[in-house]
Amino acid sequence: MSAIDLPHARRLAFGVVLGQAAVTVLTAACAFAWAGRLAAVSALLGGGIATVGSLAMAGLVFGGAASAGAQRALSMFYIGEAVKIVLVIGLFVAVLKTMKVAPLAMFAAFAATFLVYWIALLRALPALNGVRAAAPEQGVDG
Repeated sequence: MSAIDLPHARRLAFGVVLGQAAVTVLTAACAFAWAGRLAAVSALLGGGIATVGSLAMAGLVFGGAASAGAQRALSMFYIGEAVKIVLVIGLFVAVLKTMKVAPLAMFAAFAATFLVYWIALLRALPALNGVRAAAPEQGVDG
């Protein structure tokens, strides 16, 4: 078993936040082209909510005390996830109560930001017995 490379994990976490921001802007641009200004603003809000939540979690988990030990890191991960969930719910409630939004665009952008997690995870995982490195050959043995 190997230890986690903290600087790499920190870069990965904040890279996810940056990727989410980029996906948010791209989704908002598509929403603007497809449905206009309200959809674009709604997409910015939805993706922005996800991005802010991820930024809060990354900041808590990889803040100053991140290298204090495994137990502390695990505790900060759970606290960061709880803060993220509360923040996301609170921001959605605030936006839905105070603003006129296009719900489809807002929730689509929010969902699109989760693609960044999956892509980052796939890129960060080591190759499993060479499966990612080389696909098995398909053919008929003769």
